[in-house]
Amino acid sequence: MKEDLHGAPHFSPSPEKIREILQSLETIAIVGLSHKVERDSNRVARYLMVHGYEIVPVNPGQREILGRPCYKSLSHIPYPVDVADLFLNPSRVMPVVEEAIEKGIKIIWMQLGVIHHEAAAKAGQAGITVIMDRCIKQEHERLGLRPT
Repeated sequence: MKEDLHGAPHFSPSPEKIREILQSLETIAIVGLSHKVERDSNRVARYLMVHGYEIVPVNPGQREILGRPCYKSLSHIPYPVDVADLFLNPSRVMPVVEEAIEKGIKIIWMQLGVIHHEAAAKAGQAGITVIMDRCIKQEHERLGLRPT
């Protein structure tokens, strides 16, 4: 973890680390996944599915998204996941990060515009890799990764 010019933690792993993460993970819980096809979360989920990742929708208002069972929260997922990809208002991030810590999730990815330094620091202290304010789809495309 680096610090930015204002002394706040900066969660931006190197391109090599992001490549390593994207090549090693299989199961991605997308917290805040929308059933609406025009939403960014839905577009990202469909892209990740096409590229061989197992997507786990997390949205308390839905039963199924993209043909997969939808869970109310990370703690309701009955099996391990590699990463929690957050499409949330920053004000809702801390409880999800705390849940991810309890579940033993190793990577928290906060999408573009999702910035919560306190939650990121708490996750980092728990040994979780945090990527903040970056799009997993854009990073995958930028690195030219092939389907898994």
